[in-house]
Order: sequence, then structure tokens, then C-alpha cells
Amino acid sequence: METKDILRSLRENRGLSQDQLAERVMVTRQAVSRWETGETQPNTETLKLLSKEYDVSINTLLGSPRKLVCQCCGMPLEDAILSREKDGTLNEDYCQWCYADGTYTYNDMDDLIETCIPHMTKEGFSEDQARTYMKQMLPGLDYWKRHDELGDDGQFDAFKRQLIEEINELHIEGMPKVEKLNALVGAYVNLAYPLPSGESVRFLDDQTTYLGNQLETESGGDRCFGVLANADFIMVCTYEAEGNDPELILYKKR
Repeated sequence: METKDILRSLRENRGLSQDQLAERVMVTRQAVSRWETGETQPNTETLKLLSKEYDVSINTLLGSPRKLVCQCCGMPLEDAILSREKDGTLNEDYCQWCYADGTYTYNDMDDLIETCIPHMTKEGFSEDQARTYMKQMLPGLDYWKRHDELGDDGQFDAFKRQLIEEINELHIEGMPKVEKLNALVGAYVNLAYPLPSGESVRFLDDQTTYLGNQLETESGGDRCFGVLANADFIMVCTYEAEGNDPELILYKKR
């Protein structure tokens, strides 16, 4: 689709008139009309406002002229998995797993590679093939080229170590020690936990990136422990394969 058609479709799908949209992005109705006829296009600042209004990337607004790739892990990007800044605006350079709320979640390339390998083996790679591919591809991405500039001097890694220490100090029966926390997007781990009333409740925000891991129980069996945390809370649950039959074990504010 052309930009003019995309802008019109997004506005109509949200039930906005041209006047209403013009007010929201601080332009005239005539300007909106000219965008939708293809006479003109929004300028850069207005594209940013439209991106925030519609919760889509500027690349999408312009008809996807670029093939977006995460500049940390190399994953092809779509709007649904784009990272976000602290103010909620989309960042078109990274996925939700590599950059969350203005923070880079991977500072060690080998750590990222080991995290990606299990996912790549599901796509037909052997472990050796996946490791070789990642080691060749990652150094060419912008984040790793500029790692010294973009890094945080180990602050995020220190935060993860503190979380791991706090989680292990809880001494959850049957749960092995946590050795590592990975970036996990809420939409993929936001399980619905049953309440005594019969209702179910979800505690996470689908668009937020958390830190967590899945752990086998010390006694074996079909259930796993799931650990999730951020600056505000620590949560521990158990569940069966594919997140079935979840049970909340602990929810602790930090």
C-alpha cells in the first residue's frame, strides 16, 4: 500500500475524522486531507506523532520501504515485536528482547548467542551451525559495532546479578538455583492464574519486557518453574508444558 492509503486506512480503522486526527497531531484538517490524496506527506516530527498515535512504526506508515532487522540479534522486525523507549514510543532498530524501555538487555555477545541457539535449532539449524552463523553475523550489526559507546558499563548486568541473588535467597522448595535471567516479553509469558473465586488473573503487561527463566524441578516430573522479575517485583510459578495449568507460587514486591 502507498503511504496515502495507509494513513487513510489507519485513521478510518480507529474511527477518527480528519478533524479529530488533525487536532491530535497538531496540524490542519487540510493537511490530513492532502496526505490522504498523496499531494503531500507528513514531515518527520509529524510522522513520529502519527507513529505514537497509531502504535505502528514510521516504516509502516511509509509503506515499509526498509527491511527492519534488530541491530543486536539480527532478527527480522515487525511492528508487533519492536522495542520501545521509556516513553512508550517505538524503536525501529531493536526487538523487544534486546532493548526494553530504553535499556539494552545484552552486553555479552556470547551470552546472546547461547540464548538464541535453542530457538534457532527449532528452525532447522544444528547447534554448531547456529553458533557459527551468529558469530559471523553479529559483529556486523550496529549495536555490536558501537558496543563501547552504547553499553552501560555493566550496570544492567549488575542489576541482573542482584535479581538472581534475591530470587535464590527465597529458597523456593524444589526449585534449583537461578543461574541466568533472559529478556522475556510479557505477551509470551503472561499466564492466567486461577483464583479461589474461580476467576483467573494476569499480572503482566503484554508489551513490557521482563527478566526471567524456566527451570526444571529438582525432583523431575512434568511441571516446570517459571521465574519473572523486574525492578518492581519477583514472581515464581509452576506450570506444565506450553504454560498449561499454571499455579502462582510467590509474588513479592521489591
